[in-house]
Amino acid sequence: MSIPDELLVDIAARVESEQSNQMSLTVVVRGAVVTGRLAPEKVWRQRVAEVLEESERLGPFAALFSTDAQGPAGRTGPANGAAPDGVPTPTHLHFHLARILQGSVGIPETGGMYRVAIKDVGAWTVGDFSYSDH
Repeated sequence: MSIPDELLVDIAARVESEQSNQMSLTVVVRGAVVTGRLAPEKVWRQRVAEVLEESERLGPFAALFSTDAQGPAGRTGPANGAAPDGVPTPTHLHFHLARILQGSVGIPETGGMYRVAIKDVGAWTVGDFSYSDH
């Protein structure tokens, strides 16, 4: 079992506490590179629920992501517990407008919604990688 990077956990906690979606991050997870902006879990769940609701086949799954059905979105990590201020320690990064980098392409081009376990992140950097033909 890997030990989560404390600085990365702090970044995730700041995104959660300020309900901000402006922090760009790039992570390496088991060889895959994911780049995009972080979102608070509650915002991420709501957006996923909206996308699923629009689908005829996947609509029934929307309730699983609905923040109304789930109650508080925050989770307490099994090893870390809660911070002194009582805010649950984040266990996952929630990306929106994100891409998996594959060669010289980002998949999907328009950005997707990804959830990444912090404990699985092998490397990371601040910023959103993109490609240029220049």
